[in-house]
Amino acid sequence: MGTDYVHGYTPAETRRLSDQARTLADLLHGGTQYEPGSKVLEAGCGVGAQTVQLVTRSPGIELTAVDIAEDSLAAAKARVAAEAPDARVEWHHGDLLNLPWPDGSFDHLFICFVLEHLPDPVQVLRTLCRLVRPGGSITVIEGDHGSAFFHPRSEAAQAVIECLNVLQAEAGGDALIGRRLQPLLTEAGIREVTARPCTVYADETLPHLVDGFTRKTFIAMVESVRGKSLATGMRTQAEWEQGIRDLERAAEPGGTFHYAFFKAVGFR
Repeated sequence: MGTDYVHGYTPAETRRLSDQARTLADLLHGGTQYEPGSKVLEAGCGVGAQTVQLVTRSPGIELTAVDIAEDSLAAAKARVAAEAPDARVEWHHGDLLNLPWPDGSFDHLFICFVLEHLPDPVQVLRTLCRLVRPGGSITVIEGDHGSAFFHPRSEAAQAVIECLNVLQAEAGGDALIGRRLQPLLTEAGIREVTARPCTVYADETLPHLVDGFTRKTFIAMVESVRGKSLATGMRTQAEWEQGIRDLERAAEPGGTFHYAFFKAVGFR
């Protein structure tokens, strides 16, 4: 199962993922803690930004981290070695639809910012959930770009965000997947699914969120598709620059920014 990662595998994207993980650690990982000795599968670990959170917040777990991109997996290994050297992590390069472990091998499954990039997330969920023992938990976190609203309002800024949404759809993903996590997990056969929004709001009284999220996470994410948006004629250079300038006003004094992630938890 190949993926076309719309943001690209670049040093800038690695920095963005790291900034996002640090800034949103408590928001996204609050309430997620696994017992020492439990076997946890992280499906789609990327560059390890969330992996570090998992192993430091649940010390003593036996984590297996999987990704299809070899360069990302190498970056994840280096990150965990530097930031959580005592963690017990098994690394696996492979396709989420063709993993080598028998059914029921893990106590818990954790998936973060992965399903949004996949053409058939229900199939992937069904396949991965078989690897979890009966009664084990499944935790899924995704964003929803349709939840982004900001002040001052700008049609030009909204247009560059829509470029990202369209390009992600063309790559087989869904930038609005957060709002449908509960029905997705239920369709995949996961039991007792509960979902909730994890809202980020930033204004000048919250400078760490303005910098860590509005600028370094969201605007940086939109900027990651600049090249494709211009190359495909979705925006002209002038239109793109205007949209980004307007979006950056939300990170200036007097500006505000809102975004919602969604977190769903269920059981095998």
